[in-house]
Amino acid sequence: MLAEIRDKALNGKRLGRDEGRWLLTEAPLLEVGALASEVRFARIPDKVVTFVIDSNPNYTNVCVTDCQFCAFYRKPGDPEAYTLTVEEVLAKVAFAAGKGATTVLLQGGHNPALPLEYYTTLVRETRRRFPQVTPHFFTASEIQTIAEVSRLTVGGVLDRLWEAGQRTLPGGGAEVLSERVRKRIAPKKGGPSAWLEVHRAAHRRGFKSTATMMYGHVEQPDDLLDHLDAIRELQDEAGGFTAFVPWSFKPGHTLLEKWVKQVKGPNVYLRMLAAARLYLDNVPHIQASWFSEGKPTGQIALHFGADDWGGTLFEENVHKAADYVNTITVEEITALIREAGFTPAQRTTTYEILRTC
Repeated sequence: MLAEIRDKALNGKRLGRDEGRWLLTEAPLLEVGALASEVRFARIPDKVVTFVIDSNPNYTNVCVTDCQFCAFYRKPGDPEAYTLTVEEVLAKVAFAAGKGATTVLLQGGHNPALPLEYYTTLVRETRRRFPQVTPHFFTASEIQTIAEVSRLTVGGVLDRLWEAGQRTLPGGGAEVLSERVRKRIAPKKGGPSAWLEVHRAAHRRGFKSTATMMYGHVEQPDDLLDHLDAIRELQDEAGGFTAFVPWSFKPGHTLLEKWVKQVKGPNVYLRMLAAARLYLDNVPHIQASWFSEGKPTGQIALHFGADDWGGTLFEENVHKAADYVNTITVEEITALIREAGFTPAQRTTTYEILRTC
Protein backbone atom coordinates (compact mmCIF):
# COMPACT_ATOMS: atom_id res chain seq x y z
CA MET A 1 0.00 0.00 0.00
CA LEU A 2 2.93 2.35 0.61
CA ALA A 3 3.62 2.70 -3.13
CA GLU A 4 0.03 3.72 -3.79
CA ILE A 5 0.16 6.24 -0.93
CA ARG A 6 3.41 7.65 -2.27
CA ASP A 7 1.92 8.07 -5.72
CA LYS A 8 -1.09 9.88 -4.31
CA ALA A 9 0.83 12.09 -1.92
CA LEU A 10 3.36 13.23 -4.52
CA ASN A 11 0.73 13.84 -7.18
CA GLY A 12 -1.73 15.90 -5.19
CA LYS A 13 -4.26 13.12 -4.63
CA ARG A 14 -6.03 12.84 -1.29
CA LEU A 15 -5.58 9.84 1.00
CA GLY A 16 -8.66 8.01 2.22
CA ARG A 17 -9.49 6.69 5.68
CA ASP A 18 -8.35 3.14 4.94
CA GLU A 19 -4.95 4.47 3.94
CA GLY A 20 -4.84 6.75 6.96
CA ARG A 21 -5.73 3.87 9.27
CA TRP A 22 -2.96 1.74 7.77
CA LEU A 23 -0.44 4.53 8.29
CA LEU A 24 -1.46 4.86 11.93
CA THR A 25 -1.49 1.14 12.73
CA GLU A 26 0.38 -1.20 10.39
CA ALA A 27 2.69 0.68 8.04
CA PRO A 28 6.44 0.18 8.58
CA LEU A 29 7.54 3.17 10.65
CA LEU A 30 10.84 4.01 8.97
CA GLU A 31 9.36 3.79 5.48
CA VAL A 32 6.45 6.03 6.50
CA GLY A 33 8.89 8.53 7.96
CA ALA A 34 10.98 8.54 4.80
CA LEU A 35 7.90 9.12 2.67
CA ALA A 36 6.69 11.91 4.95
CA SER A 37 10.09 13.58 4.59
CA GLU A 38 9.93 13.21 0.81
CA VAL A 39 6.49 14.82 0.76
CA ARG A 40 7.67 17.58 3.07
CA PHE A 41 10.45 18.50 0.63
CA ALA A 42 8.08 18.26 -2.33
CA ARG A 43 5.91 20.90 -0.66
CA ILE A 44 8.64 22.93 1.09
CA PRO A 45 11.84 22.38 -0.91
CA ASP A 46 14.22 24.48 1.19
CA LYS A 47 16.23 22.57 3.79
CA VAL A 48 15.23 25.15 6.38
CA VAL A 49 13.61 24.45 9.75
CA THR A 50 11.85 27.36 11.39
CA PHE A 51 11.36 28.24 15.05
CA VAL A 52 9.69 31.04 16.98
CA ILE A 53 10.89 32.91 20.06
CA ASP A 54 7.89 32.77 22.35
CA SER A 55 6.51 32.33 25.85
CA ASN A 56 3.39 30.56 27.11
CA PRO A 57 2.16 32.21 30.33
CA ASN A 58 -1.22 31.63 31.95
CA TYR A 59 -3.51 34.34 33.30
CA THR A 60 -5.69 32.10 35.49
CA ASN A 61 -5.93 28.49 36.60
CA VAL A 62 -9.55 28.91 37.70
CA CYS A 63 -11.74 26.61 35.63
CA VAL A 64 -15.23 25.13 35.84
CA THR A 65 -14.87 22.58 33.02
CA ASP A 66 -13.25 19.71 34.99
CA CYS A 67 -11.36 18.09 32.11
CA GLN A 68 -10.07 14.70 33.16
CA PHE A 69 -6.73 15.18 31.39
CA CYS A 70 -5.82 18.47 33.09
CA ALA A 71 -3.61 18.82 36.18
CA PHE A 72 -3.38 22.61 35.88
CA TYR A 73 -6.87 23.81 36.77
CA ARG A 74 -8.33 24.67 40.16
CA LYS A 75 -11.99 25.18 40.95
CA PRO A 76 -13.22 28.62 42.06
CA GLY A 77 -12.41 29.13 45.73
CA ASP A 78 -9.58 26.58 45.82
CA PRO A 79 -6.64 27.79 47.97
CA GLU A 80 -4.32 27.27 44.99
CA ALA A 81 -6.54 29.13 42.52
CA TYR A 82 -5.20 32.35 41.03
CA THR A 83 -6.12 35.03 38.51
CA LEU A 84 -3.58 37.62 37.41
CA THR A 85 -4.45 41.26 36.97
CA VAL A 86 -4.04 42.85 33.55
CA GLU A 87 -0.82 44.51 34.71
CA GLU A 88 0.55 41.23 36.06
CA VAL A 89 -0.07 39.56 32.70
CA LEU A 90 1.52 42.48 30.86
CA ALA A 91 4.58 42.13 33.09
CA LYS A 92 4.94 38.58 31.76
CA VAL A 93 4.61 39.88 28.20
CA ALA A 94 7.29 42.47 29.00
CA PHE A 95 9.60 39.74 30.31
CA ALA A 96 9.13 37.71 27.11
CA ALA A 97 9.61 40.77 24.91
CA GLY A 98 12.82 41.56 26.77
CA LYS A 99 14.15 38.12 25.82
CA GLY A 100 13.38 38.71 22.15
CA ALA A 101 9.98 37.02 21.92
CA THR A 102 7.82 37.87 18.92
CA THR A 103 4.92 35.71 20.08
CA VAL A 104 3.18 35.30 23.41
CA LEU A 105 0.79 32.35 23.61
CA LEU A 106 -1.53 33.30 26.47
CA GLN A 107 -4.15 30.89 27.74
CA GLY A 108 -5.93 29.98 30.93
CA GLY A 109 -8.84 28.23 32.56
CA HIS A 110 -12.52 28.87 31.91
CA ASN A 111 -13.02 31.50 34.58
CA PRO A 112 -16.61 32.82 34.71
CA ALA A 113 -15.57 35.79 36.88
CA LEU A 114 -13.63 37.53 34.10
CA PRO A 115 -15.45 40.07 31.89
CA LEU A 116 -14.90 40.65 28.19
CA GLU A 117 -12.99 43.85 28.93
CA TYR A 118 -10.26 41.88 30.71
CA TYR A 119 -9.46 40.01 27.50
CA THR A 120 -9.75 42.92 25.07
CA THR A 121 -7.59 45.09 27.34
CA LEU A 122 -4.88 42.43 27.37
CA VAL A 123 -4.85 42.36 23.57
CA ARG A 124 -5.01 46.12 23.13
CA GLU A 125 -2.30 46.88 25.69
CA THR A 126 -0.01 44.16 24.34
CA ARG A 127 -0.31 45.71 20.90
CA ARG A 128 0.27 49.21 22.24
CA ARG A 129 3.16 48.52 24.62
CA PHE A 130 4.88 45.73 22.71
CA PRO A 131 4.25 46.22 18.98
CA GLN A 132 6.90 43.61 18.16
CA VAL A 133 4.89 40.90 19.97
CA THR A 134 2.00 39.03 18.38
CA PRO A 135 -0.78 38.38 20.93
CA HIS A 136 -1.46 34.71 20.18
CA PHE A 137 -4.15 34.59 22.86
CA PHE A 138 -7.07 32.39 24.01
CA THR A 139 -8.04 28.93 22.81
CA ALA A 140 -11.40 28.06 21.30
CA SER A 141 -12.91 26.91 24.59
CA GLU A 142 -11.80 30.10 26.33
CA ILE A 143 -13.51 32.13 23.62
CA GLN A 144 -16.67 30.10 24.16
CA THR A 145 -16.49 30.89 27.88
CA ILE A 146 -16.00 34.60 27.15
CA ALA A 147 -19.05 34.48 24.87
CA GLU A 148 -21.19 32.84 27.54
CA VAL A 149 -20.12 35.27 30.26
CA SER A 150 -20.48 38.37 28.08
CA ARG A 151 -23.71 37.13 26.44
CA LEU A 152 -22.25 37.56 22.99
CA THR A 153 -21.93 35.09 20.16
CA VAL A 154 -18.56 33.52 19.47
CA GLY A 155 -18.42 35.73 16.39
CA GLY A 156 -19.14 38.77 18.53
CA VAL A 157 -16.22 37.96 20.83
CA LEU A 158 -13.91 37.41 17.87
CA ASP A 159 -14.99 40.76 16.43
CA ARG A 160 -14.07 42.50 19.71
CA LEU A 161 -10.69 40.76 19.82
CA TRP A 162 -10.06 41.73 16.20
CA GLU A 163 -10.91 45.35 16.97
CA ALA A 164 -8.42 45.23 19.86
CA GLY A 165 -5.69 44.05 17.49
CA GLN A 166 -5.64 40.26 17.64
CA ARG A 167 -5.02 38.35 14.39
CA THR A 168 -4.13 34.78 15.41
CA LEU A 169 -5.50 32.07 17.71
CA PRO A 170 -3.72 29.11 19.31
CA GLY A 171 -5.08 25.69 18.46
CA GLY A 172 -5.13 24.25 21.97
CA GLY A 173 -8.17 22.56 23.43
CA ALA A 174 -8.82 20.27 20.46
CA GLU A 175 -7.55 17.17 22.29
CA VAL A 176 -9.02 14.55 19.90
CA LEU A 177 -11.90 15.76 17.75
CA SER A 178 -14.05 12.69 18.26
CA GLU A 179 -17.47 12.66 19.91
CA ARG A 180 -16.62 9.49 21.81
CA VAL A 181 -13.30 10.76 23.14
CA ARG A 182 -14.47 14.23 24.12
CA LYS A 183 -17.47 12.79 26.00
CA ARG A 184 -15.02 10.66 27.96
CA ILE A 185 -12.26 13.15 28.80
CA ALA A 186 -13.89 16.59 28.53
CA PRO A 187 -17.69 16.28 28.54
CA LYS A 188 -18.28 19.92 29.54
CA LYS A 189 -16.32 21.20 26.53
CA GLY A 190 -18.84 19.92 24.03
CA GLY A 191 -18.21 17.80 20.97
CA PRO A 192 -15.79 18.43 18.12
CA SER A 193 -18.11 21.02 16.61
CA ALA A 194 -17.51 23.30 19.61
CA TRP A 195 -13.81 23.67 18.78
CA LEU A 196 -14.32 23.64 15.03
CA GLU A 197 -16.97 26.36 15.03
CA VAL A 198 -14.69 28.82 16.82
CA HIS A 199 -11.90 28.27 14.31
CA ARG A 200 -14.34 28.39 11.39
CA ALA A 201 -15.68 31.73 12.59
CA ALA A 202 -12.15 33.00 13.21
CA HIS A 203 -10.89 32.00 9.76
CA ARG A 204 -13.85 33.67 8.08
CA ARG A 205 -12.87 36.91 9.83
CA GLY A 206 -9.26 36.70 8.71
CA PHE A 207 -7.66 35.14 11.79
CA LYS A 208 -4.98 32.50 11.33
CA SER A 209 -4.70 29.63 13.79
CA THR A 210 -2.96 26.36 14.46
CA ALA A 211 -4.55 22.93 14.79
CA THR A 212 -3.42 20.65 17.59
CA MET A 213 -3.95 17.11 18.80
CA MET A 214 -3.34 15.58 22.22
CA TYR A 215 -3.32 11.80 21.84
CA GLY A 216 -2.30 8.91 24.07
CA HIS A 217 -5.24 8.45 26.44
CA VAL A 218 -8.54 6.78 25.47
CA GLU A 219 -8.57 7.20 21.69
CA GLN A 220 -8.60 4.53 19.00
CA PRO A 221 -7.22 4.90 15.44
CA ASP A 222 -10.62 5.86 14.04
CA ASP A 223 -10.86 8.68 16.58
CA LEU A 224 -7.55 10.04 15.30
CA LEU A 225 -8.85 9.79 11.74
CA ASP A 226 -11.99 11.70 12.75
CA HIS A 227 -9.68 14.42 14.04
CA LEU A 228 -7.54 14.57 10.91
CA ASP A 229 -10.63 14.54 8.68
CA ALA A 230 -12.16 17.42 10.63
CA ILE A 231 -9.00 19.52 10.29
CA ARG A 232 -8.65 18.72 6.60
CA GLU A 233 -12.29 19.53 5.84
CA LEU A 234 -12.25 22.84 7.70
CA GLN A 235 -9.01 23.78 5.95
CA ASP A 236 -10.67 23.07 2.59
CA GLU A 237 -13.49 25.37 3.62
CA ALA A 238 -11.72 28.28 5.27
CA GLY A 239 -7.96 27.88 4.77
CA GLY A 240 -6.91 29.47 8.05
CA PHE A 241 -4.73 26.79 9.65
CA THR A 242 -1.01 27.52 9.46
CA ALA A 243 0.27 24.33 11.10
CA PHE A 244 -0.60 21.04 12.76
CA VAL A 245 0.92 20.28 16.17
CA PRO A 246 0.44 16.84 17.77
CA TRP A 247 1.71 15.89 21.22
CA SER A 248 1.30 13.05 23.71
CA PHE A 249 -0.79 13.19 26.88
CA LYS A 250 1.04 13.58 30.19
CA PRO A 251 -1.03 11.84 32.91
CA GLY A 252 0.64 13.09 36.10
CA HIS A 253 -1.83 14.38 38.73
CA THR A 254 -4.81 14.13 36.36
CA LEU A 255 -8.09 12.27 36.80
CA LEU A 256 -7.08 10.07 33.86
CA GLU A 257 -3.87 9.01 35.58
CA LYS A 258 -5.42 5.87 37.05
CA TRP A 259 -6.51 4.74 33.58
CA VAL A 260 -3.45 5.75 31.55
CA LYS A 261 -0.44 4.04 33.08
CA GLN A 262 2.11 4.68 30.36
CA VAL A 263 2.90 7.70 28.20
CA LYS A 264 3.03 6.98 24.48
CA GLY A 265 6.65 6.97 23.40
CA PRO A 266 8.67 8.33 20.47
CA ASN A 267 7.63 5.63 17.99
CA VAL A 268 3.95 6.46 18.40
CA TYR A 269 4.68 10.17 18.15
CA LEU A 270 6.79 9.83 15.00
CA ARG A 271 4.13 7.66 13.37
CA MET A 272 1.46 10.24 14.22
CA LEU A 273 3.59 13.07 12.87
CA ALA A 274 4.44 11.32 9.61
CA ALA A 275 0.85 10.22 9.05
CA ALA A 276 -0.29 13.81 9.57
CA ARG A 277 2.16 15.10 6.96
CA LEU A 278 0.78 12.60 4.44
CA TYR A 279 -2.91 12.89 5.35
CA LEU A 280 -3.18 16.66 5.88
CA ASP A 281 -2.38 17.62 2.31
CA ASN A 282 -3.70 21.17 2.75
CA VAL A 283 -2.00 22.20 6.02
CA PRO A 284 1.36 23.76 5.11
CA HIS A 285 3.44 23.24 8.24
CA ILE A 286 3.96 20.36 10.68
CA GLN A 287 5.56 21.22 14.01
CA ALA A 288 8.03 19.02 15.88
CA SER A 289 6.92 18.97 19.52
CA TRP A 290 10.35 18.99 21.16
CA PHE A 291 8.83 20.27 24.39
CA SER A 292 6.49 17.37 25.02
CA GLU A 293 8.43 14.61 23.26
CA GLY A 294 12.04 15.54 24.08
CA LYS A 295 14.80 17.20 22.09
CA PRO A 296 16.25 14.05 20.46
CA THR A 297 12.78 13.04 19.28
CA GLY A 298 12.29 16.59 18.03
CA GLN A 299 15.40 16.21 15.89
CA ILE A 300 14.20 12.88 14.48
CA ALA A 301 10.82 14.47 13.75
CA LEU A 302 12.55 16.78 11.28
CA HIS A 303 13.20 13.64 9.20
CA PHE A 304 9.60 12.42 9.61
CA GLY A 305 7.84 15.29 7.87
CA ALA A 306 8.14 18.19 10.32
CA ASP A 307 9.46 21.49 8.98
CA ASP A 308 9.13 23.59 12.15
CA TRP A 309 10.77 23.19 15.56
CA GLY A 310 8.20 25.12 17.58
CA GLY A 311 9.06 27.74 20.16
CA THR A 312 11.34 28.58 23.05
CA LEU A 313 8.47 28.49 25.58
CA PHE A 314 10.21 30.71 28.13
CA GLU A 315 7.30 30.03 30.49
CA GLU A 316 5.02 26.98 30.52
CA ASN A 317 2.80 25.82 33.38
CA VAL A 318 0.27 23.28 32.08
CA HIS A 319 2.70 20.40 31.48
CA LYS A 320 4.62 21.49 34.57
CA ALA A 321 1.50 20.80 36.66
CA ALA A 322 1.70 17.20 35.39
CA ASP A 323 5.35 16.98 36.55
CA TYR A 324 6.72 17.40 33.04
CA VAL A 325 9.35 20.12 32.56
CA ASN A 326 11.58 20.87 29.58
CA THR A 327 13.52 24.04 28.74
CA ILE A 328 15.58 25.33 25.84
CA THR A 329 17.48 28.40 24.65
CA VAL A 330 17.61 29.98 21.20
CA GLU A 331 21.25 28.93 20.94
CA GLU A 332 20.35 25.34 21.73
CA ILE A 333 17.51 25.35 19.19
CA THR A 334 19.77 26.52 16.39
CA ALA A 335 22.45 24.02 17.34
CA LEU A 336 19.98 21.12 17.44
CA ILE A 337 18.51 22.05 14.06
CA ARG A 338 21.96 22.29 12.49
CA GLU A 339 22.98 19.00 14.09
CA ALA A 340 19.96 17.39 12.42
CA GLY A 341 21.18 18.64 9.04
CA PHE A 342 19.04 21.73 8.50
CA THR A 343 19.40 25.51 8.43
CA PRO A 344 17.59 27.19 11.35
CA ALA A 345 15.46 30.26 10.67
CA GLN A 346 13.50 32.41 13.10
CA ARG A 347 9.88 32.96 12.06
CA THR A 348 6.81 34.94 13.02
CA THR A 349 3.60 33.51 14.48
CA THR A 350 2.29 33.11 10.92
CA TYR A 351 5.46 31.48 9.55
CA GLU A 352 7.09 34.41 7.76
CA ILE A 353 10.86 34.03 8.08
CA LEU A 354 12.55 36.86 9.98
CA ARG A 355 16.15 35.69 9.68
CA THR A 356 18.25 32.64 9.05
CA CYS A 357 20.66 31.73 11.83
